[in-house]
Amino acid sequence: MSKAAAKKAKEQSPISGIIKDTLIIFAITLVAGGVLGFVYELTKKPIEEQKLAKQAEACAEVFRAQDENGNLYDAEPLHFELINVNQTALKNATENSDIKAEVNEVYEARDMDNELIGYVISVITKEGYGGDIRMYMGVTMSGRLMGISILEIHETPGLGMRASEVLVPQFRDLKGTEFTVTKNGKVAENEIDAITSATITSKAVTRGVNFGLKYFDELTKGGADE
Repeated sequence: MSKAAAKKAKEQSPISGIIKDTLIIFAITLVAGGVLGFVYELTKKPIEEQKLAKQAEACAEVFRAQDENGNLYDAEPLHFELINVNQTALKNATENSDIKAEVNEVYEARDMDNELIGYVISVITKEGYGGDIRMYMGVTMSGRLMGISILEIHETPGLGMRASEVLVPQFRDLKGTEFTVTKNGKVAENEIDAITSATITSKAVTRGVNFGLKYFDELTKGGADE
């Protein structure tokens, strides 16, 4: 066999084709990985800034005041600082409650003079009908619940998914350490009207708020982190 024929045969062999295809795939993967890495670095900062902006807005939402027409407004400029969850306070709140919930984020709410006004507490209740429900709640240093905001919910459409519409407005500017759900119409400040045909969701949200208030109570007792 001539050298030319041998070279042609080698180029047409299955092994040669596999090696060639592998190198092509490797090159494509390398280029694609580089492009994805570049895009990630390019978008990482804007995404993080957008996330922080949403968190700040969610924090502000639960500290807004309400006028006589039910409209919300910023009573005073506040800024919010993420702090560590106090593990001692969380442990004490958990041990003294039968509520299946946890606190996963806490923010200090401070005014323009940097005075501590209260806390934004992120509560995840595990008692929802369709899964976990995550909410922010704003509590002043005097223990007044300024409001709540539901961040994540997976309840039944048209029923439990109406929690933001039906339940959230009822938790605006309340004083109390424990709230209960009623299906017969609210007659006391510590009662929350249930969503029609969604009592489980109503109780999950209400008990989640109660857990957040228990954590706040333990936190302001001055428990130190373990």
